[in-house]
Amino acid sequence: MSTAALTRPGTVLADLLPAATASRARVRDAALVAGGAVLTGLAAQIALPVPGSPVPVTGQTFAALLVGTALGARRGLLSLALYALAGMAGMPWFADGTSGFAGPTFGYIVGMLLASGLVGALARRGGDRGVLRTAATMAAGTAVIYALGVPYLALSTGMSLDKAVAVGLVPFLFGDALKAALAMGALPTAWKLAGRRD
Repeated sequence: MSTAALTRPGTVLADLLPAATASRARVRDAALVAGGAVLTGLAAQIALPVPGSPVPVTGQTFAALLVGTALGARRGLLSLALYALAGMAGMPWFADGTSGFAGPTFGYIVGMLLASGLVGALARRGGDRGVLRTAATMAAGTAVIYALGVPYLALSTGMSLDKAVAVGLVPFLFGDALKAALAMGALPTAWKLAGRRD
């Protein structure tokens, strides 16, 4: 299949990687799933504490959204599921080298898993092809992360929902806007470059 055909809506960036046979496609997909999990784990180690909040600023959310968008819903979900399951089993690659599922930030990890599927599905519909569409895709994924992360933070720490919003959402809005701006530049540019390869 030509690159021009692949760059139509209905495909994601990972579909541009060639796989001549079904078995090679399975190997490619397994490598992409594992690579996405590792990328998310590495990005989680970029962690800056936020005064008064148990939630650090990390590269983890950006990586999770990027993985979902680039790989598509199925591979993105599998990748973040692998990341979450390995971390729950003791792999120290959650934020700040932590693991397990008892911490106050575990809801954000579950949110990232679901968000990766959402942004992957939106990417299949062209949600990563233009600046405004990419912004909307990233905003939708970010909303899912907070929709699970903030209530879990409140429940696990005993703080009120208002307090959880104040310490688990508000301090991160500016950083999320910067991450969205990065994606708004990177993803449409990747599609333009892919289209020129044909």
